[in-house]
Amino acid sequence: MHLLQPELHTRRAFLRRSSQLGLAGTALPFALNLAAMGEAAAFDATDYKALVCVFLYGGNDYANTVVTYDDATYNRYSTIRGGGAGQTAGGIALAKADLFNTLLKPTPGNELAGGRQYALHPAMTGLTNLFNAGKAAVQLNVGPLVVPLTRTEYNSGNRTLYPLPPKLFSHNDQQSVWQSSSPEGSTVGWGGNLGDLALSSNGNSLFTCISVTGNAVFLSGDSALSYQVSTNGAVAINGVKNNVYGSTAVRSALTTLIQQSSAQTLENEYNRVTRRAVTSETQVSSALASAVVATPFPAGNPLADQLKTVARLIASRNALGSKRQVFLVSLGGFDLHDNLISQQPTLMQRLSDAMTQFYEATRELGVADKVTAFTASDFGRTLSSNGDGSDHGWGSHHFMVGGAVKGGAFYGTPPPVSVTNTQAPEDQWHVGQGRLLPTTSVDQYAATLAKWFGVADSELVGMLPNITHFGAAANRPDYPVNLGFMG
Repeated sequence: MHLLQPELHTRRAFLRRSSQLGLAGTALPFALNLAAMGEAAAFDATDYKALVCVFLYGGNDYANTVVTYDDATYNRYSTIRGGGAGQTAGGIALAKADLFNTLLKPTPGNELAGGRQYALHPAMTGLTNLFNAGKAAVQLNVGPLVVPLTRTEYNSGNRTLYPLPPKLFSHNDQQSVWQSSSPEGSTVGWGGNLGDLALSSNGNSLFTCISVTGNAVFLSGDSALSYQVSTNGAVAINGVKNNVYGSTAVRSALTTLIQQSSAQTLENEYNRVTRRAVTSETQVSSALASAVVATPFPAGNPLADQLKTVARLIASRNALGSKRQVFLVSLGGFDLHDNLISQQPTLMQRLSDAMTQFYEATRELGVADKVTAFTASDFGRTLSSNGDGSDHGWGSHHFMVGGAVKGGAFYGTPPPVSVTNTQAPEDQWHVGQGRLLPTTSVDQYAATLAKWFGVADSELVGMLPNITHFGAAANRPDYPVNLGFMG
């Protein structure tokens, strides 16, 4: 009863998806995946804004990404992760001396209480510089929650009063819960719900939600579906774009067949979507051809390739008729049960370099304060070592980057560094092995981004079904709906 609210999702959406399933036996809808139909509600956008979700597939290890640095907590971290004497590296602990160049320095007035300090992974110099320049911030210990929970409530077993997110610690399910509030099989994501509200603000609603990383529930709304592009640009229908079996005659016949009007309802809709796909591919290709982004992006970095494409699409916003857009990019490889120390540095450098250069590209385009990029991941991981890596967890730390971010600051509650199971205060915010019990929910994180995007308080419940359990209206002011990290 605490999960999706069916009354907030339309009959039309059900019918639309039923028709999509009816067509699933043919190849063309898979190649297209382009529909963005129907009426849209909501805000009137007179300026441009974009949100860019950077999803880290596999579950990023939080403890070696945003690393506790002050002596008291670093020493506990090092002991738990197998560090050597004198704060040297060992096990899966990073040496403290290696963190000096990535020490995060909050802007005056944003220092953490009790002398608490953090540094980023040594490979993340770019994001360190953005944080220290006030253009990036860190949300501490965020993860899926249905309702606010303490460890006692988690352990109570009373799932009527204290429901848990479904299928905790499962990759596919927690990816879906992060993106949609429901486990694998969900058909509506909160990025898509943002798109639903933004459709009417855009001259061409098809370009409201754009994925550069394939299909994911995040960008699927009740009316909005994700328009998919590759890092090479718009995806063409080969049978229309190129000769078929080397024959122009076959191509011409196929083009006529799949775009002609028909008296049969499903065939006519199929062909209508195809015609729109052909037109859209032409429009996107033309817009990108004239999009100039001079900011250099690192070569050999798949996330940078995706974010460069997003930057080019943003540069094309006027040609595409876009006032509000939601993008999805991703980087995989974070399921590091083994080889954490050897493999995470490459991932961290790719993430840091890509997000840093993307921010620089938004500066070049004059929209740094209009574009906000943020990270998400399946889950965090255990603070304890399994010998060569860490195992599936729950809460994690995430980044927000952009000119509108109130940067140079940490948001949320710094988690204690502990893996013991006592009643001591430091043990109340993990559920064993240093798996963080989130003190900030994904719904709060998303709501803060959504409000900056233009979503009214009254519209939040339609896109974030658990948000009613947080904030002053739910008598939980300690879990505010707006986390305050956006200007």
